[in-house]
Amino acid sequence: MGTPELTIDGHLAVIKLRRPDQANRLGPDDLQTIFKHLQTVNDAPEVRVLRIESEGKYFCSGFDIKKLGGERVVDFEDVVDRLETLRPVTIAVLHGGVYGGATDLALACDFRVGSDKTNMFMPAARLGLHYYESGMERYVQRLGINTAKRLFLTAEQIDAQEMLNVGYLTHLVESESLGEKVANLTATLIAMAPLACLGMKKHLTRISQGKLDRQDLEKDIKVVMASEDLQEGRTAWSEKRKPVFKGR
Repeated sequence: MGTPELTIDGHLAVIKLRRPDQANRLGPDDLQTIFKHLQTVNDAPEVRVLRIESEGKYFCSGFDIKKLGGERVVDFEDVVDRLETLRPVTIAVLHGGVYGGATDLALACDFRVGSDKTNMFMPAARLGLHYYESGMERYVQRLGINTAKRLFLTAEQIDAQEMLNVGYLTHLVESESLGEKVANLTATLIAMAPLACLGMKKHLTRISQGKLDRQDLEKDIKVVMASEDLQEGRTAWSEKRKPVFKGR
């Protein structure tokens, strides 16, 4: 109990944080476990969606401040960078507070679904901590320089509505509707043609990072254009039915 848990059920994988009595803060062993889970998910071709969820009142309070400076096999930055470039589409389920490094963990996901009980803050400056490069880049890329400076330099706590306003949340619902919203979004993503959906996810992420590989993009486009899924999509559209995609 307490170790981040991975479950895979068909096209869906879930990593669950399980230290509710400690606001789901992460220690060095947790980072190593999550990194291994991410590799397992990435290597499972059937998985199309990964959700990151947690137990208790808070989503996650980031890295355990008491363990800063110690020896680590995997750094927080390594985990978040790996999450950002993961093959499946990723969803952070933000039912409660999102603090410190957890704000970057969620920001690396493709979707961040929050409830009216969600709030966030980045306390690095208050703690005397200088944040790592890729985390600051993600803030600027996703939220813009003004919001990044506001959140990093003032350690201001913002509520769910403001998180939506600044572009941090992709979806905001009442707390009692969070499970239904996440389930519907998951089902929608799983129903998409995986070659096209996961290919576009990969290249959109690279575009946001300024790292687009045009040759790889052209290769993926050619694969999709010759795929059975594209033919199925066209046929289903003509027949006014839902397509059944097989990823080939």
